[in-house]
Amino acid sequence: MKTIGDYVSAADIAEAHETLTPVVHRTPMLESATLNRISGAHLHLKLENMQRTGSFKLRGAFNKIAHLSARELNRGIVTASAGNHAQGIAYAAAKRGATAKIFMPERTPQAKIQATAAYGAEVVLAGASYQEAYEAAHAECQANQSVFVHAFDDNQVIAGQGTVAAEMFAQCPELDTVLVPVGGGGLAAGTVCYLKSVKPGIRVIGVQSDHAPAAYNLFHHDQKQANRESPGIAEGILVDKPGERTIPVLRHYLDDLVIVTDSEIAQAMLLMLERSKMLVEGAGAASLAAVLSGQVPANGRHIGLIVSGGNADTEELALLKQMALDVSRNVCKL
Repeated sequence: MKTIGDYVSAADIAEAHETLTPVVHRTPMLESATLNRISGAHLHLKLENMQRTGSFKLRGAFNKIAHLSARELNRGIVTASAGNHAQGIAYAAAKRGATAKIFMPERTPQAKIQATAAYGAEVVLAGASYQEAYEAAHAECQANQSVFVHAFDDNQVIAGQGTVAAEMFAQCPELDTVLVPVGGGGLAAGTVCYLKSVKPGIRVIGVQSDHAPAAYNLFHHDQKQANRESPGIAEGILVDKPGERTIPVLRHYLDDLVIVTDSEIAQAMLLMLERSKMLVEGAGAASLAAVLSGQVPANGRHIGLIVSGGNADTEELALLKQMALDVSRNVCKL
């Protein structure tokens, strides 16, 4: 039977941390008196929205590209992304003098498309979902023998993402619970691998959008259908299929995996904007949404919330406000 160290180990994540230290920001952890009062817990927000490129995704992308040979770099890099991995790849490729071609879903927010192109990558819009963009990227790699860098299903990417958890534990060792957003599962896999290695009793809980509950279904052996009537506001975690490397880790080592609605995410986003003066993206607010909606018992606990990114589409602010008003729990008036 495999153990946690047979996947991505704490040693792998420590090595990734050494690689990334000259490049990434050691993002702060914020504790808000208002959020503590509302939740009845000590909420410690890990602010990866303040990371270079605006997301934790730089960590995995740079760690992977740092390990590519000169010959591999000369073949060019291709990836598929809902936006944040794209920016991480574009930045890392530029630093190593490689070309990058990024396939993104057609509904990707313009802010993420423009930021990716600004780092020097070629952006190709393909398909309505991450999965369709992924398939287009694979076809490109087969046609031109480029190097594909997966957004989450790669051990070096997972190890890079795990450095978020390593920083959290160093900054706040009293944490007894950590909530992490789940799309393909790279961040969650790196988080649980590290934390369960250094503090086995800690609870690690994944949070997924009800628009794309694939990992939730596999974790709970459920057949809950994705809510695809609208594209969803947490595009960073709208992944139809988790990774072959990530899902065994999540199924065996996460303590729970919960889902939240767009309205609950919108409420959390607006609360962070009003009370913490931070505009975070939907995926970045998912962990806070899980606490505020009561999905995760919080009272008296020291809970780490990974705020995974801040690349929000400002054009959707009016929509977010309307969605938040639909939530019966009127948290913002407390």
